[in-house]
Amino acid sequence: MAAMVSISVAKADDEEVTIHIPNLVKVFKDGSIERLQNSPLVPPSTLGSVSSKDVVISNNPSISARLYLPTKLIHHHDAHKVPILVYFHGGAFFFESAFNERHHNYFNLFLSKAEADILVVSVDYRLAPEIPLPAAYHDCWQALKWVASNDYDPWILNHGDFQRVFLGGDSAGANLVHNVALRAGAEALPNGVKVLGAFLSQPYFLSTKPIGSEAVEGHEESPPYVVWGLVYPNAPGGLDNPLINPLAPEAPSLATLGCSKIIVCVAEKDSLRDRGVWYYQAVKNSGWHGHLELYEAEHEDHVFNIHTPESENALKLMKRLAHFILH
Repeated sequence: MAAMVSISVAKADDEEVTIHIPNLVKVFKDGSIERLQNSPLVPPSTLGSVSSKDVVISNNPSISARLYLPTKLIHHHDAHKVPILVYFHGGAFFFESAFNERHHNYFNLFLSKAEADILVVSVDYRLAPEIPLPAAYHDCWQALKWVASNDYDPWILNHGDFQRVFLGGDSAGANLVHNVALRAGAEALPNGVKVLGAFLSQPYFLSTKPIGSEAVEGHEESPPYVVWGLVYPNAPGGLDNPLINPLAPEAPSLATLGCSKIIVCVAEKDSLRDRGVWYYQAVKNSGWHGHLELYEAEHEDHVFNIHTPESENALKLMKRLAHFILH
């Protein structure tokens, strides 16, 4: 999700706008959407030490991805295999793209500045509210299955190490990571592929009951709450649906998360910080048998690493995540 902001619903005399979340989105009476934080779409490229290309995962439904790989590996088919990071972008489930400038710049910096020999598969899933949740969860699972079964894309075939498959995501993308990791613990992936690890950066989780520093008064009018209603208006259980509340009564046990190592990253000034710590503690106490870490970036707000990727703290986080994947 984007930085936390106040909510305002359109006044009665504004007949065209039905929902307005300042700095984020306007939903009009005719069903059209104005997304206020999207960065421009940009083509794949070869920028210095990093190359990228776009691939189609599925035509029905429409799922695609942008792949990133250190350029030095592309023409060396006998090169050592590198970890595969299947990444789900943030954007509150309704904005951003794997193909926008913000994420394109981020992964070029991530692979170059962190000196990370990693193959990134940045997934472009379908967005709400035009395609409401739970569609994005199914898209991201299909993308992981596509990676696991891939025997024709030369980058994945020649350079991907299927013994080191990772999931990663920021904000809503981290929520997707959690839910895909749960599914990986319950369903087999093609070719016996297992998910080795996952990182959840500033995850978007909620519940009807406020926790930590979350306001008790006006909780249901807070931006994260209103966003959930926008992207999944018919969610069974509302804010206690297991997809958004991993500790809901109907939620699967966190002990079934289908990976061996997890790092949860939070930002000190992020209004969702306490949710990340809450999730970390819940996994820690769940009986899950894996290696679990918590990382906190001081003096930073929500998704600072995506918005200011060249900042000192963003570079520190990149290097920490690269170390988590490579070691």
